[in-house]
Amino acid sequence: MHSNHLLLEEPIRMASILEPSKSSFFPAMTKIVGTLGPRSRSVEIISGCLKAGMSVARFDFSWGNAEYHQETLENLKAAVKSTKKLCAVMLDTVGPELQVINKTEKSISLQEDAIVVLTPNQELEATSELLPINFTGLSKAVKKGDTIFVGQYLFTGSESTSAWLEVSEVKGDDVVCVIKNSATLTGSLFTLHGSQIHINLPTLSDEDKEVISSWGVQNKIDFLSLSYTRHAEDVRQAREFLSKLGDLSQTQIFAKIETVEGLTHFDEILQAADGIILSRGNLGIDLPPEKVFLFQKAALYKCNMAGKPAVVTRVVDSMTNNLRPTRAEATDVANAVLDGSDAILLGAETLRGLYPVETISTVGRICAESEKVFNQDLYFKKTVKFVGEPMTHLESIASSAVRAAIKVKASVIICFTSSGRAARLIAKYRPTMPVISVVIPRLKTNQLRWSFSGAFEARQSLIVRGLFPMLADPRHPAESTSATNESVLKVALDHGKASGVIKSHDRVVVCQKVGDASVVKIIELED
Repeated sequence: MHSNHLLLEEPIRMASILEPSKSSFFPAMTKIVGTLGPRSRSVEIISGCLKAGMSVARFDFSWGNAEYHQETLENLKAAVKSTKKLCAVMLDTVGPELQVINKTEKSISLQEDAIVVLTPNQELEATSELLPINFTGLSKAVKKGDTIFVGQYLFTGSESTSAWLEVSEVKGDDVVCVIKNSATLTGSLFTLHGSQIHINLPTLSDEDKEVISSWGVQNKIDFLSLSYTRHAEDVRQAREFLSKLGDLSQTQIFAKIETVEGLTHFDEILQAADGIILSRGNLGIDLPPEKVFLFQKAALYKCNMAGKPAVVTRVVDSMTNNLRPTRAEATDVANAVLDGSDAILLGAETLRGLYPVETISTVGRICAESEKVFNQDLYFKKTVKFVGEPMTHLESIASSAVRAAIKVKASVIICFTSSGRAARLIAKYRPTMPVISVVIPRLKTNQLRWSFSGAFEARQSLIVRGLFPMLADPRHPAESTSATNESVLKVALDHGKASGVIKSHDRVVVCQKVGDASVVKIIELED
């Protein structure tokens, strides 16, 4: 069998499985997005999450109000300050999410084979026979035999807190369903998801727009996670909306693919978005189980070749209540890394889970082990072939830097960048060593005041695999004379040494601009 048919560069030595994992300054090249909520909003827990490897904090507006999330964010800022770990902020929109309204918050018991009616009349009380919902058009969207899923959290299907319903008839605005499994619904809100059903609601709701233009603007969010993205037009409309909100014109839009509709228009969505989130919770309901892995592999390949970050969700559900993941989940995390994902997104596991810090740390360790056997050689060849010839100037420099770093066994690649694009291109080729992206701030003015760019660009690289940003001193522009260049490089090298990534006699590949030319150089460090 040819080695290029093997997923791994070489068959794994059994002995290496028994060797203890080594810890390093960067827990893993793959990034971790943690959702902050009731169990993970104190300064102490957030500090633990940052130290364990979380680099993006997700704020999910499907629940909790702006004040609640603001308090959490203030705690995040305090934790960033005390741990000196940079963290980006992601705002997750509600989008066209259907919900059951349970005003009394009494738990509702659904029995297998019984009948339950979904009604748009929100004045009525939720019971075992009647569930009021927040959408008037459901009766027009469904037909007999359709499947509807209902539960408090996005579901694995095995939880006793969620149920499958099958539509038996439509009566006016009401939808009559047969319950397919017994379950108990608790809390004030349950999510409703129609399998392969088109919901005629805007992707950015009025509530979402309100939250973005107040909370989002106030906190200069780095990423907008666009729930239920169905068409490229959804992304374009969101971008147009952000472009009118001052600083948020720099916010990156990550399209969340969670329905068959989004999957059908995947190629156009990928072109329009800055990154993709594969929301396997909802997709697992829309797709037959045997098709989910195919979508993951195909989507990750497309994201990798386009050089856009791809994030995978729903990996260690069982860690919501347990200290260890199941064997299948541990393997699943590893496969997401081997398939090429940039980041792993933790939802319920950190939001309401009992072990947020341990979960991040466990996922980080699995990612680090998987990266050791990631077939970089095959991946590099595939990417170069996909890009084709002639390459653009930047693409050629980025691929050369990675090739040189691998040939000389460099311990790190240092890239000077102001927009972050050069560093992202280097990371696209998935080097085996970390890329320290030194973001050079640019001075800009709106005729009224001066400000520096750079913070957005640095934080936005925190979701890209293998990319670790540091902000340079704005008094040393990297493009100018070689003398100031050297001083910025020295700061970057010192940072690498202090963090234990660079040791004496190591080789380092540096990618920078000198005048109009882009230069890749290899330096060997002395004692």
